[in-house]
Amino acid sequence: MKFQFNKKYLITALTLFLIELTIAFTLHSGFIRHTFGDYLVVILLYAILRGCTNLGVWTSSLAVLIFAYTVECLQLTPFLTYFNLERSFTAKLIFGSTFEFNDLIAYTLGVITILILETKVLKLETKENAKLWKP
Repeated sequence: MKFQFNKKYLITALTLFLIELTIAFTLHSGFIRHTFGDYLVVILLYAILRGCTNLGVWTSSLAVLIFAYTVECLQLTPFLTYFNLERSFTAKLIFGSTFEFNDLIAYTLGVITILILETKVLKLETKENAKLWKP
C-alpha cells in the first residue's frame, strides 16, 4: 500500500462527511439516521481509503467491510468503558453503543453499491468517454 491522493475520492468523502454530520445532528431517530447513515458511512470510509491510498476497488471494499463489521461487533462488548468513553457523545456517535444486525446489512449493501458503481457504472462511463475521443 502506498499513500497517494485522489481528488475525486476526497471530494466525494468530504461531501459524504457533511451529509453524515447533517444526519447526525438533525435527525435523532428513524430510517435515515439509523440505517441510511450506516449505509453511507461505509461509502464514506471507502472514499477516504481510495482518496489516500493506491489500494484497489476490491481490497478497499473488503477492508472497509471488515472494519465496519468489527466496530459493530465491538458494540456487543463494553469497549467504550475500557477507554472511559461511555459518557462521550462523540465516541457514541462514531462507534455506536448498541449492536444491530440491520447495521451489518446496511454496511453490506453499501459495499455492494460501491462495487456496482466501481465495476459496472464507472467502467461503462470510461469506455463511452474513450469512444467519444477516438477519431
